[in-house]
Amino acid sequence: MTGHDANAHANAHAHGQRGRRSRTLRAVGLTLAVTLVLGAAAAGWVYWHLNDNITGVDLDNALGDDRPARAVTTPSPSGTASAAPLPTGALNILVLGSDSRSGAENRELGGGDSTGARSDTAMVVHLDAGRTGATVVSIPRDTLVTRPSCPLPSGGSTAEAYGVMFNTAYAVGGPVCAVKTVESMTNVRMDHFVEVDFSGFAKLVDALGGVTVTTEEDIDDEDSHLRLAAGTHRLDGTQALALARTRHGIGDGSDLGRIGLQQTLVKALLEQISATDLLTSPTRLYSVADAATGGLTTDTGLDSLAELTELAQSLKGLSSAHVTTVTLPVVTAPTDPNRVVPQEPAATDLWTSLTQG
Repeated sequence: MTGHDANAHANAHAHGQRGRRSRTLRAVGLTLAVTLVLGAAAAGWVYWHLNDNITGVDLDNALGDDRPARAVTTPSPSGTASAAPLPTGALNILVLGSDSRSGAENRELGGGDSTGARSDTAMVVHLDAGRTGATVVSIPRDTLVTRPSCPLPSGGSTAEAYGVMFNTAYAVGGPVCAVKTVESMTNVRMDHFVEVDFSGFAKLVDALGGVTVTTEEDIDDEDSHLRLAAGTHRLDGTQALALARTRHGIGDGSDLGRIGLQQTLVKALLEQISATDLLTSPTRLYSVADAATGGLTTDTGLDSLAELTELAQSLKGLSSAHVTTVTLPVVTAPTDPNRVVPQEPAATDLWTSLTQG
């Protein structure tokens, strides 16, 4: 081979290598671009899906201005000039556990037909100013109250009713009427409401890997189908839901015994959430987020992933040790031994305390 031929061969070989490298780089670049596009699309789909999970109800528009005054909220100092400050003011949230009877999953977990939805669990969650402490007040569903006239989504309104069970408010007028009834009986503004149905609650517990609770006595309830010996147990979602619904076979069989179990479960869930490092597992994080939003109905102030995330971030200093659970003070109703009425002045004193910090 002549020198000229050798140089030509070397140049051709180098050109071929550069061509292959160029094709390889283009392939790698294309793969990375596709991966990034798909990743962005997946992230967008995840956000859209979680956002779409949440059902919103326009509480402010439905109830108008005839409500208790809203507490003044103050932002926390922002870490940087560009960071949006997190709210730190006191906040009151009505949390409803709905045994919605619609959907196959809810029926399998103890629901009935779609016309029988009730809110058998009602808790007023008061977040202290600073968001480092909270008080959870459970309202027995059997409490006799004056149910105010409530607007209906289809138009018109319900009639005012006296001496009716508290949980009839949700049954006749949905979450709007439940909020109006709570505000009427407490004179405390509900800044938000959150409603979780049967299947959503069970899925959340399962996504967290279960929840550990300790029961003080044996439980054998034919209605909730829960049988547990006294002691510490790791419960899956179906069992945890059964525990939240259990009232027979414990204490005096009233709703007050069930409330005690629900309060134990709330604290156990808070401890489980704080102990679960979701950031190390994107799959599990998505599973928990999907479960948490899947059975969720809120007011329009919380019906987006961004708004729920902001609320969660404002509570990062709150631990289960600083959550106080109490039950509305009640006594047996003079007209019905199976019903209760608020005990005064203790009940009014409790509600007043929620407006003072």
